Amino acid sequence: MNRVLNELPEAFVSHTAISRDVSRAVKAGRLRKLASRVYTKNLDDPPEDIVKRNLWGIVAGFFPGALVADRTALEADPASDGSVCLVSERGRTTELPGVVLRPRRGHGPIGSDTPFVNGLYLSSRARAYLENMHPSRARSGRVARTLTRTELEELLDRLIRNSGEEAANRLRDEARAMAAELDMEAEAAHLQTLIGTLLGTRESRLDSRVGRFRSRGRAYDPDRLELFHGLHQSLRDRPPSDRPAPRRAAPGPVTLAFFEAYFSNFVEGTEFLVDEAVGIVFEGEIPRHRPADARDVVGTWNLVSDKEEMSRTPEDSEALMNLLRERHGKIMAGRPEMRPGEFKEIQNRAGQTIFVVPELVLGTLEQGFALYRSLESPFERAAYMMFLISEVHPFADGNGRVARVMMNAELVARGEERIVIPTVFRDDYLAALRALSRTQRPQPLIRVLDYLQRWTIAVDWTSITETQRQLEVCNAFLNSDEAEAEGKRLRMPG
Repeated sequence: MNRVLNELPEAFVSHTAISRDVSRAVKAGRLRKLASRVYTKNLDDPPEDIVKRNLWGIVAGFFPGALVADRTALEADPASDGSVCLVSERGRTTELPGVVLRPRRGHGPIGSDTPFVNGLYLSSRARAYLENMHPSRARSGRVARTLTRTELEELLDRLIRNSGEEAANRLRDEARAMAAELDMEAEAAHLQTLIGTLLGTRESRLDSRVGRFRSRGRAYDPDRLELFHGLHQSLRDRPPSDRPAPRRAAPGPVTLAFFEAYFSNFVEGTEFLVDEAVGIVFEGEIPRHRPADARDVVGTWNLVSDKEEMSRTPEDSEALMNLLRERHGKIMAGRPEMRPGEFKEIQNRAGQTIFVVPELVLGTLEQGFALYRSLESPFERAAYMMFLISEVHPFADGNGRVARVMMNAELVARGEERIVIPTVFRDDYLAALRALSRTQRPQPLIRVLDYLQRWTIAVDWTSITETQRQLEVCNAFLNSDEAEAEGKRLRMPG
């Protein structure tokens, strides 16, 4: 008996050859019964967790050689109610803790289907789409065996976004080739029409929002839109804060704009000493060994120091596109290889973050802008606009600087204080962006921007020299490594 038990997995389906040993082990307290014929050696964990970990071995125990099909073949996991859909010549619906196995009669595995775990088979992607084109109804409180039309459209849109139109066309051709063998010619015709409509070569009804926009040539990234919704909701839940910009005597406004441009470039790795940047901006001293970097600083300065320019905010999505192109063109004028004022043609990334693909830029900006319009306070709009541009990353380079210009324009246009991001806070700012991009947590970004606006309004910004001294006391010029090594952080003036 010990040898038999040792060879068994954590959870298993009993059968005639081992039933006597299993019965003895249960009486001895060495096995636990989870459901009819299902036992486990784990005496502690919740049954649902054990079944989930050992799912496919259990499925194979009840339905050897079965085909994982219908919605399960596309979702690659039990449905929301625990349904696992199968094609098997024998067996009936089997309820287990957290899972219900739902076999049906039908065509077994064919040549294009793939071997799966424990002797099971998995419907090929093309077959799975054909199966899910066949409508089904939810019965007895269980989800339908096949996905809804909306869910299918969203999956196809994701396929096109991730793998291109060629992948959708290949899927259509593969489905058409196997349709006769499966007696699913009608489903293949419907799938062909659906894919053609999504690609804009046919016309038919579409149920999903993402599908309708794709068919109109305005495809967007729904995953990014989910991030924008999360930030939008968090900003609306936040108590509004008004921070009017103080009246500053000359040269205060110039000083603030200079350091805004200086630090914004520093965030992107364009590093100059303050004296060097003063010479570049005010005296036209372009370093021979770094002309492009210097022109980046000048381009940013030209924008943020122009009060009329910084009072322009978009009224509609078309105005947004125009503002982005204009401002990017000015910032990146010294880098013609980066196509100033033109949206990207190649997908870009920063570290592990892969930004919106070029063909989805316009649609994603439009969808994101619709949420922006419902925000009320200047801070809400500023924070949202900055993240929208940063997350879409519409240009080959210069996206961070454009995003921060768009952010501060929202504040300047409504008489609110700007947000300056000093060098010592660079890593905090970028980490907050990543927290929202990768883990859907908007609060760190909101806290960072809120703190930096309070810090900006507390700085005197009197003259370049006097402000530089104050910023040194605040540790503003330290990079993150220096600050950590010295145990310092950004100090609030006064």
